[in-house]
Amino acid sequence: MSYKSPLRSRSTFSPATNHYPVSGDYLAAGHSLAVGHSLAAGHSLAVGAASSREVGGEIQSCSRVFRGWKPLLRGKSSTPLPQWTRRVLLPLVLLVLIAPIRAEDNPRPNVLLILTDDQGYGDLGCHGNPYIDTPTMDSLHQESTHLTQFYVMPVCTPTRACLMTGRYHYRTGAYDTFEGRAMMHPEEYTVAEAFHDAGYRTGIFGKWHLGDNHPMRPIDQGFDEAVVHRGGGIAHYSDVPGNTYFSPVLQHNGKPEHYSGYCTDIFTDQAIRFIEASKDDPFFVYFATNIPHDPLQISESYLKEFEGKGLTPETPRVYGMLKNLDENLARLLGKLDQLGVKDNTVVLFLSDNGPAMIRSDHDLRYNAYLRGEKKEVYEGGILTPCFVRWPGVLEPGREIHNIASVIDLFPTLLDLCGIEPPQPTEFDGISLAPLLNGEATEWPHRTLHFQWHRGHRPEAFKNAASRNHRWKLVERKELYDMIADPGERFDVSDQHPEVVEDLRADYEAWFQEMSAEKNFEPHPISIGSPYESPTVLSPQDWQRDAVDDRAKGAGYWVVDVAQPGPYGIEVLLWKDAPIAGSLHFKLGDSIASVSLQPDQQNYTFDSVTLPEGKGSLECWVESESGDRSGVRLVTLAREEN
Repeated sequence: MSYKSPLRSRSTFSPATNHYPVSGDYLAAGHSLAVGHSLAAGHSLAVGAASSREVGGEIQSCSRVFRGWKPLLRGKSSTPLPQWTRRVLLPLVLLVLIAPIRAEDNPRPNVLLILTDDQGYGDLGCHGNPYIDTPTMDSLHQESTHLTQFYVMPVCTPTRACLMTGRYHYRTGAYDTFEGRAMMHPEEYTVAEAFHDAGYRTGIFGKWHLGDNHPMRPIDQGFDEAVVHRGGGIAHYSDVPGNTYFSPVLQHNGKPEHYSGYCTDIFTDQAIRFIEASKDDPFFVYFATNIPHDPLQISESYLKEFEGKGLTPETPRVYGMLKNLDENLARLLGKLDQLGVKDNTVVLFLSDNGPAMIRSDHDLRYNAYLRGEKKEVYEGGILTPCFVRWPGVLEPGREIHNIASVIDLFPTLLDLCGIEPPQPTEFDGISLAPLLNGEATEWPHRTLHFQWHRGHRPEAFKNAASRNHRWKLVERKELYDMIADPGERFDVSDQHPEVVEDLRADYEAWFQEMSAEKNFEPHPISIGSPYESPTVLSPQDWQRDAVDDRAKGAGYWVVDVAQPGPYGIEVLLWKDAPIAGSLHFKLGDSIASVSLQPDQQNYTFDSVTLPEGKGSLECWVESESGDRSGVRLVTLAREEN
């Protein structure tokens, strides 16, 4: 059995004929009793603004009409019309034809794409959380169409790669969160590039986590404006030493810049500034906040309302960060209203994965009765909120229960905005626009796949799940009826062995195709590129033979030296590095060493000649006893003659 992506093989699936019984757990999770699809319930598209694609279709059809009338208007018809016809009738006909297609009445919609970080399905008031009020997110929920069965990957980088490309993360090279596997292949065509090519101003504010160096930074991948942190998070080992969520150093268009204030406030300020500057042009804003990801840094003022509620010490910090986010979303969404662009802006809200549970959070943190958490392929790890708002076009409060995935959002946004990419784009996802606007009468039967685990190469079935409308296979053995048992409490694999075999075969075909794409090899980091100088390397992107969540072990970077010649190399050690021993640098035949000095963390190698081309760059500390350990940062700049 060969795997076929949904675009290559769309089998017929009629949503109106699929109604299933609903369990008590399903209702307890905050789902609506009306499991039948909104189409079957008779929902209709609100009459109002047409989509840009519809408008484009009218323009094309009317242009054909105009071409037929041109000889008449010029008086070149073989059968001339009476003068009164040309003066009275033709203007009336043209007025009727032109009226519905005036471009200024239907400008291309803006896009505000909101992605939160480690926000669980239950971390919203509108999803039944008893501890936290999220009035802005709840209001957005009320004003939006909801995708109730919307899935992402178990951790952030794979989800972000899927979001940017509309393709499974294994195709893109960005399928883990570090170890050199959080760098997206630069030849991937991103949603930002598509909107940029269509004349939109594009900006990202917050978290990228698809590569810190050229050619994998956001400014290399279609964004005109980028204010982001490095790596997986502020204060992580890819970041500037000593950085915190308060007044951090961020990357502004590839250069470090110091900002004042709390990180989410800063990202919101920058997004608002960008939107204000784009009021005369269509804009695509990717607001990718880094909260509530750890470290859980938030002003103590946000914690008071959670005192005495029996929560773990960490959970109030998560909720405090979400309260701050809710306030900032009020500012961001309010700016759309203030500028008069609310009705012409598609707002899309989702999270990148399930909640990151800490210590005893499993018992006390509300997750809408879902099983699992971040890193797992049970529902608690991969089911996320997904709201889509477009006033006057998409019906507020309408629920769509078809399964959908983050790989669908790129083609969906293109469809909603009427954008045709200038180059062929092979998506694994499909456009959800027919579902969102109520036009779908049939829908393809789909099987979606989810997988993530540590290691340099993915392993078949390891922490993997396959889901169709009714059934979900977890790894190779557990089977759940997602209609009767959305809480995944009862393994029914023994009762339905034929379903297990079908889903296994589908997964195996999918995994084989993913493996053949690029053989899971990471893309090299460019050294000496005219687009980035200096180049800063961190443990975020190095590779090692042993997999470890921490960064202290020695590793190497896969690099590609664009310009050979002499380079100045600065090395920053970890604070707990050995006080006696030696520091070493190696790339091919280029080797440099120096003895360690007590209480010294910064070292410089001058005029180290680097060879052109690809290679493995190593930099390590060796203690007097022969133990190796890695370094904190390596900065390389080509020396000019």
